[in-house]
Amino acid sequence: MIKRRTILRIAGGVAAALLVLVVAGWLAFVPSAEEPPYVFVKAWGGPGSGPGRFNDPTGIAVTGNTVFVADSRNGRIQVFDLDGNFKRLFGRPGKALGELGRPMNITIAGGELYVAEYFNDRVQVFALDGRPLRAIGSAGAGPSQFKAPGGVAVAPNGDLYVTDFYNHRVQHLKADGSFVGQWGTTGKTGAGAGEFIYPTDAALAADGTLYVADGYADRIQAFDGNGKFLRKWGGPLAMNIFGPFQGWFAVPTAVAIGPQGNVFVADFYNDRVQKFTPDGTFLTAFGSKGDGPGQFGHAMSVAVAADGSVFVVDFQNNRIQKWRPPIRADLATSATSKKQGSQ
Repeated sequence: MIKRRTILRIAGGVAAALLVLVVAGWLAFVPSAEEPPYVFVKAWGGPGSGPGRFNDPTGIAVTGNTVFVADSRNGRIQVFDLDGNFKRLFGRPGKALGELGRPMNITIAGGELYVAEYFNDRVQVFALDGRPLRAIGSAGAGPSQFKAPGGVAVAPNGDLYVTDFYNHRVQHLKADGSFVGQWGTTGKTGAGAGEFIYPTDAALAADGTLYVADGYADRIQAFDGNGKFLRKWGGPLAMNIFGPFQGWFAVPTAVAIGPQGNVFVADFYNDRVQKFTPDGTFLTAFGSKGDGPGQFGHAMSVAVAADGSVFVVDFQNNRIQKWRPPIRADLATSATSKKQGSQ
């Protein structure tokens, strides 16, 4: 009887210790939301090749009151207003200047549209009216060469930071395409700081911090403009551990900077967008798997307008979704109080 009680006591202690470890691990690696989720506004598109229809949309960018969408399999860029009304399109499948080979993430900078071309192994630059201007890079593993570039960030001086997907690196180029340097080892994957596993996109913050969606490492890495590693986040210790929990990723495919400097990440296989502070603190997430309003068939890319509205590429559902920031209870209360005070 005494031995049995001892065994039960030990078993109970072990179970309690395991529970404490699980709770501690959860608190350490699964953050709580600090903001309510965004609110679904509308969706537009659908499968097809006509104007306003998509075949595997992959990238999105917003400037002023205009939304640009990379319509990947249709080999074109489509342009809409902020409410999803079709305005124009340009590009067609091909390899010549002005033609596109699976356009991926896109970026607007200096009044120009930068398009990472997965099949053509280059970055092509267009005027915002659709006129092709120049192409940067070629196929290969050398300096200023790419193997399926996924995204590009552009500095105020015109320098480019290109995520070189199959070469597992980020290249820093001058505006004319001349090589400056790279982060990561060409052709070699790694989960350490400054190493990459199929990087997918990059975004440059106003303070010069470069955020890289390290796709198959399931994390975000941040660097300064000279390539110095600053921080990383996503899953336990950001060491290539994927999952559906808050602050974790399952292949982040795009990253964007909001007007307040916050970081928005398209979390592809988790069918959602996550929002973080610049230092990686989790704020909120929105979206779920499905084809209904506010659901995603893989969130592929994300862009944020000046008013805080978020536009998301809904990949498998062949559509674009628009979301707005939540109206916080404290702001709503304050607005109501002011209104009542003025009456």
